[in-house]
Amino acid sequence: MTGFLDFEKQVAALDRQIAELREMGGDPTLNIDNDIARLEDKSSKLLREIYAKLTPWQKTQVARHPDRPHFKHYVAGLFDDWMPLAGDRNFGDDQAILGGLARFRGRRVMVIGHEKGDDIPSRMKHNFGMAKPEGYRKAIRLMQLADRFGLPVVTLVDTSGAFPGIQAEERGQAEAIARSTEQCLALGVPMVAAIVGEGGSGGAIALAAANRVLMFEHAVYSVISPEGCASILWRTSDKAADAAAAMKMSAQDLLALKIIDAIVPEPVGGAHRAPEVAIKSLGDAIARELDKLSGLPRDALLAAREEKFLAMGRA
Repeated sequence: MTGFLDFEKQVAALDRQIAELREMGGDPTLNIDNDIARLEDKSSKLLREIYAKLTPWQKTQVARHPDRPHFKHYVAGLFDDWMPLAGDRNFGDDQAILGGLARFRGRRVMVIGHEKGDDIPSRMKHNFGMAKPEGYRKAIRLMQLADRFGLPVVTLVDTSGAFPGIQAEERGQAEAIARSTEQCLALGVPMVAAIVGEGGSGGAIALAAANRVLMFEHAVYSVISPEGCASILWRTSDKAADAAAAMKMSAQDLLALKIIDAIVPEPVGGAHRAPEVAIKSLGDAIARELDKLSGLPRDALLAAREEKFLAMGRA
């Protein structure tokens, strides 16, 4: 059953009424099919209206919805012959970032992305998608492997940020993030990144400095979380909604600012309501971008990527 967000209370009330009527539907003396159809139509229209005018803070809540598809769901739905590759060959294997070889619609690729987990044990295992240095060093190793064998790189970004713990800092968190970003920019093969949920801080950009950056309609992408920004500017996280609006972190704002290249539409009510539809939509968008990039020589890919990021912020 769908978990409703705070701004969906009216839809939740209608869906409860529909469920109650369906329970009564077994009574042959009652004819309530028309009532159910009327309420379903009303619920669908209300949901469409709500999602047509979401605020940046509401989009942040949608992007964080626990039922949104995660890395493992995209791998299962879009890629064949998935072969995970583990470890950074230095310290260990970070489960917050997963990656490996796969086949995407007949094309051999390297897939890398954040995995948040979808229940308590898996969230603990994957550290809620917050990678440590060994996670970014694993990503570097896999990108270098892809470059060596001429494989396009596809990354799926979904993290609130890199892990901020003291152990990560002791092992060189900032350096690992910087080198992962540098490796993205140095790739001589096509790279397509997709912001599928949260894209938070350097932990996101380390996997997103790509030739093409896609973003789901209700995903968010920013230098800091709204709560973190509010705590710095106003000394309280209660101003998170104001911070979200000020940071221009929605896909629509970022497309206008030319930070991302395309918006991937989501089903009405968010990707968590129809994961299969969202996954297919993302697959179609990735395929289009890879088709555009395939055949471009190494120098052209490097020059285009360099120009793309140097142009950001120009008047």
